[in-house]
Amino acid sequence: MSISIELAQREFTAGVAFLNTATYGLPPRAAHEAMLAAERDRAAGLMVPALLDEAVARSRAAFGRLVGLPAGRVAIGSQASYFVGLVAASLPEGATVLVADGDFTSLLFPFMARPGLSVRSVPLERIAEAVDGPVDVVAVSAVQSSDGRIAPMQDLIAAARGHGARILLDATQAAGWLPVPAGRVDWLVCSGYKWLLGPRGTCFFTGTQEALAELPPVGAGWYAGEDVWDSIYGGPLRLAAGARRLDLSPAWQCWAGHAPALELLAEVGVPAVHDHDVALARRFQAGLGLPPGDSAIVSVPVPEGTAEALRDHGVIATVRAGRLRCSFHLSTTEADVDRAVDLLSSRVLAASR
Repeated sequence: MSISIELAQREFTAGVAFLNTATYGLPPRAAHEAMLAAERDRAAGLMVPALLDEAVARSRAAFGRLVGLPAGRVAIGSQASYFVGLVAASLPEGATVLVADGDFTSLLFPFMARPGLSVRSVPLERIAEAVDGPVDVVAVSAVQSSDGRIAPMQDLIAAARGHGARILLDATQAAGWLPVPAGRVDWLVCSGYKWLLGPRGTCFFTGTQEALAELPPVGAGWYAGEDVWDSIYGGPLRLAAGARRLDLSPAWQCWAGHAPALELLAEVGVPAVHDHDVALARRFQAGLGLPPGDSAIVSVPVPEGTAEALRDHGVIATVRAGRLRCSFHLSTTEADVDRAVDLLSSRVLAASR
């Protein structure tokens, strides 16, 4: 089953031109209502936690569909940094991790905080050529949070394979709009509250069977058990097989609110979402006299106070790394883009002089 962009857009109810998915995604109507229903049940004393496992299972399966991997290789949690920390904890003393300059710190700090690791940072554009014999792991975002630059993933995969290095890909700013090579990297982590349109508190982690098996389940709890509702008391250790051994206990209402959003994205399909998002970004760039790009995120220089002025006129964007960051997703329309361009034109031109 598939649905059109136009039909999917009817699920969004924001009354503003929302160009801020790189900060947080808007919930489709069904997803928003499902989360509120779970919270109403809690307030009424009628919430049944075991029934919310279905929302976790639906979310796991839908994410697998989006990235092209089986649900059995997908672990769930709440934050990307936890899963990055599992990778950091698995590395031997003296291992070298290659990262991109200025990447998001949830991807960097777990390696930097782990004693005994060597973390080497290079410009994103040079990350593939910087892979050499001493590099054990390359940890990089598929799309940079600050400005939307896309990592050279094909070159990076080839370089890593040629030197025996593993890749940890953070798809938080990519999955949902950009096809990601999930089946060709060792590990992939993705927070769910941005382009996957979930509430904050959901995260996915996947990888090859071999790479996943090498990770220590240092945060294992009852939800990592083979039968979660028979794993809440006492030994012996009885962890699930596969990726589920890395699961964290779910924030129930968050998963109730994420499953419908993921299923909507899966029904539209990443290729259609990608074409829609990038076309809007290019319309925005053309309207401002900027060269076309290949990302759904556009970063432009503007005078201080521009984001606040846009908000006052019903256009929501944000400032990152000293520039205005605008991001275009499923809920965004051409009218939203044109509204932003009209407001921004004079400010962008003033900043470029």
